Amino acid sequence: MILPRFYPILDTVALERSGVNIVSAASDLLAAGAKILQLRHKGHYDRALYGHAERIATLCEDFDALLVINDRADIAMLLNTGLHVGQDDIPPSHARSLIGANRVLGFSTHNSEQLAAAASEPIDYVAIGPIFYTSSKQTPDPVVGVNELRRLKSRAKSPLVAIGGITREKALEVWEAGADSIAVVGDLYPDVGERAREWIRLANE
Repeated sequence: MILPRFYPILDTVALERSGVNIVSAASDLLAAGAKILQLRHKGHYDRALYGHAERIATLCEDFDALLVINDRADIAMLLNTGLHVGQDDIPPSHARSLIGANRVLGFSTHNSEQLAAAASEPIDYVAIGPIFYTSSKQTPDPVVGVNELRRLKSRAKSPLVAIGGITREKALEVWEAGADSIAVVGDLYPDVGERAREWIRLANE
């Protein structure tokens, strides 16, 4: 698949910390031109959150953008979206058997060994990180760094998403190191729409 160079992730913890409504943030991202969007929630999906996810799925359809649900194959199946799984989630091969052949499946890796193992998995893209220090996870993996990203790019068998502590100031060196796409979590705030427009301008340079 061809990934958009800008891959915003709406993390519910970051949204709550910033005081931003999740549906409004999704709407602002899509209106700014984002073509892929991930919803990341590590807790329980209550009825309210599921309702927000339904609304975001509809918005993505309206804007012809791809919605990816983090971790939860059941939610992805219910909403007919893509799915992203990590090292501690169900294996990608099992996720693929659940969601079918036609939904996008992404997989997180954090080092060269995990990236090599990902080559045999039925995934559409692979993420590597954290590239820089990040505060968006309580227990982040060791920092990969730009030089290691450059080395690992040649070993990736699918499009590569760089994630972790990447700001607009650092974006160009990450793309130049070989990232096909940059996942952005913390650098979306406080004005999500304006930040998205700035990211998309960078991505198109």
